[in-house]
Amino acid sequence: MGDFRDRVRQNRREQRRMAVCFCVALFIFVVSLGAYFVLQFEPVQRSYFYVYPWHETIMKYAKLYHVDSNLTAAVIKNESKFRQTVHSHRGAVGLMQLMPDTAEWVARQLGDQGYSEESLHDPDRNIRYGTWYLSELQREFHGNDILALAAYNAGRGNVHEWIQNNGWTNNFSDIDAIPFRETRDYVRQVLADQKKYRELYP
Repeated sequence: MGDFRDRVRQNRREQRRMAVCFCVALFIFVVSLGAYFVLQFEPVQRSYFYVYPWHETIMKYAKLYHVDSNLTAAVIKNESKFRQTVHSHRGAVGLMQLMPDTAEWVARQLGDQGYSEESLHDPDRNIRYGTWYLSELQREFHGNDILALAAYNAGRGNVHEWIQNNGWTNNFSDIDAIPFRETRDYVRQVLADQKKYRELYP
């Protein structure tokens, strides 16, 4: 008789544990589902995931240099997350993470006498230089955004070497063929963010 009662108590404990586990799992599912739908709201995405500071400045230079403003915004998001004072361990500076030697070259092309490395922290100058440089890369690689973005990340010399060694054409589209993993991931993410910015800021 005692064994029977012990088994009954054990079964009840097991049922309670299963009920608690089910309730916890259901709660997690409901919260996760709710969070998913909340995150799909465009105001939430614009406020927390796809912010757009310096919108007018980006639009101004994108129009001036014939670059998609959404592409510029996506580059800034991936380069600096819109933090104007950021420095990389490689020495890149500011919103669009320009290397000082590249920025100095851009300044000469633009005839900007006021350039200094410190001035790259100025959002207007950084966005101007970075957008012009994107435009120059697009021209250099015949409008191919994949190659232009690869050059922005890995350097134009590397991209020209890859083109020569692999026989890539102006219609190159195989991101998986890019030798550097960091550059492959960068190009994919920038293009995905460009699409998202286009959707959120028509």
